[in-house]
Amino acid sequence: MSKLALYGGTPVREDVLYKGWPGIREYGLEEAENLIKVIKARSPFRYYGPDIQNMVKNFEKGMRERFGVKHAVGVTSCTASLIIALKAAGIGPGDKVIVPACTFLATAGAVVCAGAVPVFCDVDDTMNIDPKKIKDVADKYTKAVITVPLGGFPVQMDEVMVEAKKLGLIVIEDVAQSMGASLNGKPMGTWGDIGCFSLQMNKIITTGEGGVVVSNNDELFERAVRYHDQGQYREMEGFLTDCADRVFIGQNYRMSELTGAVALAQLDKLDKILTRMRQIKKQIKDEIKDIPGIRFKRVIDEEGDAACSLTLLFDTVEKADLFNKALNAEGIAVSAQYGGRPVYMIPQIFHQKTVDRDNFPFNQFDEPVVYTEDMCPCANYYMPRSCFISLSAEFEEQDVRDVITAIKKVAAEIL
Repeated sequence: MSKLALYGGTPVREDVLYKGWPGIREYGLEEAENLIKVIKARSPFRYYGPDIQNMVKNFEKGMRERFGVKHAVGVTSCTASLIIALKAAGIGPGDKVIVPACTFLATAGAVVCAGAVPVFCDVDDTMNIDPKKIKDVADKYTKAVITVPLGGFPVQMDEVMVEAKKLGLIVIEDVAQSMGASLNGKPMGTWGDIGCFSLQMNKIITTGEGGVVVSNNDELFERAVRYHDQGQYREMEGFLTDCADRVFIGQNYRMSELTGAVALAQLDKLDKILTRMRQIKKQIKDEIKDIPGIRFKRVIDEEGDAACSLTLLFDTVEKADLFNKALNAEGIAVSAQYGGRPVYMIPQIFHQKTVDRDNFPFNQFDEPVVYTEDMCPCANYYMPRSCFISLSAEFEEQDVRDVITAIKKVAAEIL
């Protein structure tokens, strides 16, 4: 192999390979034509207008059919969907919610915004929540557990459901990064009581911002619909109902017809995107699997992996850090998972900073809520030893060869 670019050699690529954002790269005439229909109809609001095109309604129908769920409602973001799910489940002040140590800030942030307090469960070598450790962080205040399939990797939801049932916990699935991932053929987002999906820019399909709430539970779904639309359920009761026994005050998290137009077109492309990403990931893994010093993050169901990312693991933090720097120098954009630190180490979570009086909601319990750096040792072990590579259906054959070449080149020199 030639000299590493990190040390002055010629990089594998002159331009940096970052073709994440799988959904946005599939934008085409379908999204544009749907948007034009809404604009020509002058009806961007889903519930009324001169000529409603029912983009959101048709997208929700498509979600129900694609994921085999009874109910779906489009919302403004996945963060909104999490808050809606929590409120639909009756979770708020005085409650705690279990969150995996390895996730994006929004998972824990949504719990705080719902008026509850996040407590953090350690992960295993999948870097997803360890079902066996859920009981260790539950107490009398704990009402729910949120699972997060990271980067397309399915969660051990069968085991999570067993543990949650023992503890009487609501299960909320934050499937933001992994639309289309599954376990034993059952999609992520459909195992628990309520599922939350993202349509944000980075996601497998995207509208820039957007989200979806799904459920098979009639009561939870009705509450979700009401919470996302000021306590109303327009398709059941019309506008500003007098049905006093079912209504409550909610928020405005309604999806617009413009967002629905793009979402509808994107949903039709989901399986094409997944198929191509799975091909790409398999090709890369097959060619680097025998390299000494590299191992893959464990996948519990290869067929159910959405394959929007590939994560390599190393024996030491130093090797991982050097490997990541060297790959970046070769023109392959990589990083440690979430910068190598658990979500509770993000300052606003770790120091419990909120905009509310007296540090609400962290001030609700007789016992102080305490987070420590070492409270999730597996997350602390795996995250800084990781190399996270985003994949996209837009990878051309040369892109795939460049990833393989760069990994082999760097491994030969530093492992």
